Amino acid sequence: MTNSNGGYGQFCPVSMAAELVCTRWTINVIRELLQGSSRFNDLRRGLPRMSPALLSKRLKELEAGGIIERTGTQGQGGVSYVLTPAGNALGDVVESIGRWGHRWLETHLSLQNLDPSLLMWDMRRRLNPDPMPPGRAVIQFVYPELSATRRQWWLLVDKGKDVDLCSIDPGFDVNLYVVTALRTMTSIWMGLSTLEEELNRHTVRLTGDAALQQSMSQWLGLNHFAKAERH
Repeated sequence: MTNSNGGYGQFCPVSMAAELVCTRWTINVIRELLQGSSRFNDLRRGLPRMSPALLSKRLKELEAGGIIERTGTQGQGGVSYVLTPAGNALGDVVESIGRWGHRWLETHLSLQNLDPSLLMWDMRRRLNPDPMPPGRAVIQFVYPELSATRRQWWLLVDKGKDVDLCSIDPGFDVNLYVVTALRTMTSIWMGLSTLEEELNRHTVRLTGDAALQQSMSQWLGLNHFAKAERH
């Protein structure tokens, strides 16, 4: 039972920590910060279903709790949110939660929570350009079953630069088209199936640059927990 201030009212360190990091969306915000997002808009892209007002509130709570600190000012390069030593120490906690979820939660539950914007943002973050041919590569992902505004996504890869993600046609020639269902791409990304398996099932169709096709399993990368052991 919580006390009148909304806390658990217990001296146990687990209870006191839970009051700060176990409110709705908070652990997800910390996950994004641990993975390198520091600007408000980047955090929003990693948390597409979280309202801006709630994100702002959680950031203020984490700052007050000594988990993050703000750097910069509005209008002078913008505000960044940086983990403090206490915040970085939560990395092992988030890692353990993720590994537990990947191992023990049912596969079908993972594939019920489909979100193309989150999937593509994570893919952008984990993409490894090293196996790709030199020069800029534009890769278009098409999820035919989705609505027109959510169906098409473009990854723009230029070695030595950040990978860009676009949900509106950037106007460049496409080097590789990847056409599949969102559920299939999510399954590959989570390590529940492999690209090779889905290609053999004809559930993924690749069209375009042969070198990009052949190296896709290397440059695509996978979710951080994809190779963790499953129950």
